[in-house]
Amino acid sequence: MFTQIKTISASIRPIVFLVPMVVLVATVVASLTNLERFLTVANRINHWILDTFTSAFAIGTFGLVVSCIWVFASPLGKIRIGGSNATPLLSRWNWFAITLCTTVAIGILFWATAEPMFHAYSPGKAGIQPGSDAAEEFAMVSMFMHWSFTPYAIYALPALTFSLAHYNFNQPYSLSGPIAVLIGRPVPKVLSDIIDATALLALVAGLASSLGTGMLSLSGGVGNFIDISTSPLILAIIGSLIVTAFVISSVTGLQKGIRILSDINTKFFFAFAAFVLLAGPTLDLLMIGAKAFLGYLSEFFSRSLLVGDTTQPDWAKSWTIFYWANWLAWAPMTAVFLGRIARGYTVREFITVNFFLPALFSMIWITIFGGLSIEVNHSENEILKSTLDTDGPEAVLYTVIDYLPFTQVLAVILLLLSFVSYVTAADSNTDAIATICQKDSHQKDNHQKDNHPKDDRHEQPGHSLTIKVVWAVMIGTSAWIMTAFSGVDGIRALSNLGGLPALVIVLIFNVALITMSTKHLKTLKNAEKKAATTME
Repeated sequence: MFTQIKTISASIRPIVFLVPMVVLVATVVASLTNLERFLTVANRINHWILDTFTSAFAIGTFGLVVSCIWVFASPLGKIRIGGSNATPLLSRWNWFAITLCTTVAIGILFWATAEPMFHAYSPGKAGIQPGSDAAEEFAMVSMFMHWSFTPYAIYALPALTFSLAHYNFNQPYSLSGPIAVLIGRPVPKVLSDIIDATALLALVAGLASSLGTGMLSLSGGVGNFIDISTSPLILAIIGSLIVTAFVISSVTGLQKGIRILSDINTKFFFAFAAFVLLAGPTLDLLMIGAKAFLGYLSEFFSRSLLVGDTTQPDWAKSWTIFYWANWLAWAPMTAVFLGRIARGYTVREFITVNFFLPALFSMIWITIFGGLSIEVNHSENEILKSTLDTDGPEAVLYTVIDYLPFTQVLAVILLLLSFVSYVTAADSNTDAIATICQKDSHQKDNHQKDNHPKDDRHEQPGHSLTIKVVWAVMIGTSAWIMTAFSGVDGIRALSNLGGLPALVIVLIFNVALITMSTKHLKTLKNAEKKAATTME
């Protein structure tokens, strides 16, 4: 046993593994010791970041959207990730399903019905009467803004850059890979470790925060069937089930656990959305969605760059910029996983699967559930606003489905969907965490030498599984302690703090991608021709 522990310890990158873990533990201890003081300090730092770097977040994320569209149409779009002889790890459907579930997680389930109520009654635009038709339209446009193309550009661009650096430029399985391509030489090991550790900390804090939210949401759902109130014991049981599920899924690897779960999850998403669309006020929902989409297109430029009078500055900081910081905090480490599973497909296919299709799915989902939320609230004497005020956002979705046929069946499906959604996203992200913590994953691969490259080191149980279990237990324990005794706001604040360093990383990746598509484009094309000739 001691020999095994020693072997595992020798294979770990100490800074990447230990620093995020120590900070996470320190955060939990600080919240238990003096929650009020801890939240005050964390919120002050958050407010300072959002106030000081508002323009950087706005311009930077707008630039990511533009870059995704430009790369899609550019000659780089024809380049195959891994070279012309690279074979895909996944089918197109499985690739899309895993990508969607890794990024959507439980967030869109939780907020699609609740967030419109916030915006409809506290609209961030001058001259709009709360609760009015104009306020409801503002709410839907805001939902499209917060959940479609911009967040997926935040994920897609760094993932594509990492994928090309790792597979086509043979860089280490590290966030330092694209930086090395940009500067033309390897990044010093210590700096590489610091970059990966910073991104990993933001991700594990985000996972803990999301798990805490999931615990509360599932606890509220269970309360619809069993007369129980949320308690530390109930939260512990729910958290343990989630953690156990994604650890079991991790054991089976990408081709079984993550692939099967995401396939089931995505089909659940489609079936659930289709039923609600047909069972609800279909034409009204479609009209709401069409009107919101036109408003989104007309206001996208001004709301992205925070110019004009489409939103008030304080509201934009509290919602839009806060969202961008939160998405960015997850983006670098999530990009490692999304980039890894893209091998064998072209850059243009990557942009389609990681940017266009998920954004389209989100718009459809928001049209159905956000629109239904507004319709129910409008026709039932502001019932959802009352639910939000009295029971919190986690209760809004369950109130909405009370106005649909087969309510109890839908509630059960919703519980299962929420559970599987978090498990799938957690499984994907812990895969990236475990791999990037290992020394052997930091070494350059020789897969480009093979006509049929493989990434077998990611599929084999071993040290990676042990690291996954350790992080899963840490994330689950932290989420339970904070949610049950301190309040999940502490970890959520810590997660959002990662948005600023992540913005720097992602913007550097953006420059690296532009460099790949201009300065290094000829090199990429020549490598593909050489590989194709070798195959012949």
